[in-house]
Amino acid sequence: MPEAARGSYHHGDLRATLIATAMGMLERGEAFSIRAVAREAGVSATAPYRHFPDREALESALAAEGLRDLAADLAGGRALPRTPEELAEFGVAYVEFALRRPALFRLMFGNECNTDDEERVQAAAAVHELLAAAITGVFPDSDPLDLALGGWGVVHGLAFLYLDRKLSAASTEEVATQVRASVRAVFAARPRT
Repeated sequence: MPEAARGSYHHGDLRATLIATAMGMLERGEAFSIRAVAREAGVSATAPYRHFPDREALESALAAEGLRDLAADLAGGRALPRTPEELAEFGVAYVEFALRRPALFRLMFGNECNTDDEERVQAAAAVHELLAAAITGVFPDSDPLDLALGGWGVVHGLAFLYLDRKLSAASTEEVATQVRASVRAVFAARPRT
């Protein structure tokens, strides 16, 4: 977390400060509670409750932030894919995000989505829409939702296999090579005739 966000809070966007503080604690591997986040942000123990009624609400806000960051990584300033090779780069970006921000990734996908949190629902929908648009660009005659779900299953599974150390790699390039190969293999597979 930036040093400016640490210490005493002085007027501004308390909600954003609390999210940034909690994100920093999460990514540093520190256990956090509403009280711990308040202490770290330099506000009273009751101040966060104006924005987050409980830890679940704060975690949902962190998940929404993570989903927006994931969507930005997937888009990566590039055009939507038109080939399976370009689609594989989406998979690489997804797995790299998981490996770069493992605690956030586990928080995003380790709990049921809070459907009462409109911010999180919208952030998740944006990721799903991006994946469906990517699939449609490569496979225009396929059902984009079914194919996107299948592709997501592949890269999500790979992400957790790496996070859980069921797959190992010596470098990020080795991970990227494996993800590219797996995605291409799934989308290029043809049944025996």
